Amino acid sequence: MGEQTPRYHRIADDLRGQIERGELAPGQQLLTEFELMEQYAVSRNTVRLALRRLTDEGLIIAGQGRGSFVRKQLTPAVWDWSVLESRSRHRSDANGDQWASVVAESGREPRQEVKVTIRRPSAEIARQLQLDPETALTVVRERVRIVDQDPYALADSYFPEELVRGTALMLPEDVAAPGGVLASIGLIQVRYQDEITVRMPTRGESEKLGLPAATPVAVHMRTGYDKGDRPLRVMITILPGDRHVIRYDVSAE
Repeated sequence: MGEQTPRYHRIADDLRGQIERGELAPGQQLLTEFELMEQYAVSRNTVRLALRRLTDEGLIIAGQGRGSFVRKQLTPAVWDWSVLESRSRHRSDANGDQWASVVAESGREPRQEVKVTIRRPSAEIARQLQLDPETALTVVRERVRIVDQDPYALADSYFPEELVRGTALMLPEDVAAPGGVLASIGLIQVRYQDEITVRMPTRGESEKLGLPAATPVAVHMRTGYDKGDRPLRVMITILPGDRHVIRYDVSAE
């Protein structure tokens, strides 16, 4: 590199190389700021700029008052969205909760923390469910989806309150039924409309998911419709980019 390259760039490049070569292992603590100052003969501000560069790249995380550590990578969950929530998979899934079944099939332990509320829909949810935001009510099932011991996703489902009143979907617990809970009460989703966006997480999302800095999330919004094209449910799933792989099987015809 030329002499015009900022010194903190060169320090970051050197540390990045050590991480990529495995000389600094996942979870390993880096030298302290003072030790790095001595090693590279630079000021504290230069060291901090270099560490900030690696933090922004998602390579290291800062421990509260404990220095910086090489970021550990979680084993990604792999999803085949070509069949997820398909009727054929629902029929073959005795449990009824496809998310939990897919996780269990991979040899890992699924768990969900569930909160249920009844509230007015936001403008976006009202538009998707074709509801009046001023008068309608929605049943909202907020879930933190946990794989082994780590939070992997947030999944919030919204239902028109008049459709699911008095059903298992009102229970503040993990519920499932063969074929799906909606289908078990006679509400059959025959098609889905998906919308996927990518952004940085909100502070609340970062806290719930324990996200390190520089971790974008995919926002998957799925709206399910019955045969009369009436929307029955909107599910918004927040998928951290460091722990999910999404696959599709798309016909070329």
